[in-house]
Amino acid sequence: MSDAPTPPPSNPQSPTPHAGQSATPQTQRPNSDRSSIIAVTALPVLVVIAGILGFLSPDTFTPLAPTITWSLGVVMFSMGLTLTLPDFARIAKKPWIAALGVVTQFIAMPLLGLLVVTVYNLPAEIAVGVILVGCAPGGTASNVVTYLAKGDTALSVSITTLSTLLAPVLTPLLTLWLAGSYMDVPFWSMFVSICQTVLVPVIVGVLVRIVASKFVDKISPILPWFASVAIAYIVAIVVAGSADSIASAGLLVLLAVITHNVLGLGIGYGVATACRLDTPTRRALSFEVGLQNSGLASTLATTYFSPLAALPGAVFSVWHNVAGALLASLFARRPYATPPREQASENSPAHESVL
Repeated sequence: MSDAPTPPPSNPQSPTPHAGQSATPQTQRPNSDRSSIIAVTALPVLVVIAGILGFLSPDTFTPLAPTITWSLGVVMFSMGLTLTLPDFARIAKKPWIAALGVVTQFIAMPLLGLLVVTVYNLPAEIAVGVILVGCAPGGTASNVVTYLAKGDTALSVSITTLSTLLAPVLTPLLTLWLAGSYMDVPFWSMFVSICQTVLVPVIVGVLVRIVASKFVDKISPILPWFASVAIAYIVAIVVAGSADSIASAGLLVLLAVITHNVLGLGIGYGVATACRLDTPTRRALSFEVGLQNSGLASTLATTYFSPLAALPGAVFSVWHNVAGALLASLFARRPYATPPREQASENSPAHESVL
């Protein structure tokens, strides 16, 4: 499900890697960074275990469905705690690139979702779930894997933040447009729900960080694990609610999810390449477009459609974390030239040249 562990929080002692520069060596990373890296690596395992438990013991988890909304709120609140005012200022520094990422995401992923459900001729409920995943904002897992991939982490955080703030309007609007022919889409109810479960928790998290930054810094190493456990919990409940359908539709949903995700990752990278952006930016846009807040999609599907419609979001949560971690590992092993404008920073003690 989405979203996933929160991104490495801003820390004046450990600057965010700039384009063309590597992250601070592992031994110098703050505990919060290491915790995020471990959490994003462990998340697929936690989610798979949660899915198996939900499938094998649906009677245990199905009654917990009303708590999904609160669990998603925990994930988004954790994200808000990691954001600082400079994170929002970064959007102003690269406005057109951040806008490019958001526009590509909210155009490519919804349309790819519609393409996938049409090509695979998916049943109405599953089709709505796939399209809903495509209409969701970016997941916070994208920030961590961008960091691991030596991409432009600051840009990734900016795009995720911006897409999340736009989600209350764009997610229900795009879902209504693309999935309205499959099932009735309650636009206003979804709008209110996204404000309550996404926008408000993020804003509260930001405010808490502003007024209690020292306390937040102390607990920041455990925030990724709060988010990971909450996501796994959501997956268990969603899988439990559609356990009867998984045996018959599980492989088809997995195929649709993989197709959707891989095409999204490719288009994000391709658009950045076509715009002649540098390699770190290409990597960031690839993850921002391809990795969605599937936790939000599953929550909305469970609340307004059906348990079967929530299945694509649950499967996406597992797959996109696995695919994101693998692609990040591949990117991290591929060197790239440092842009001339940044060579002056190569000797900075806080960064090293990419190997």
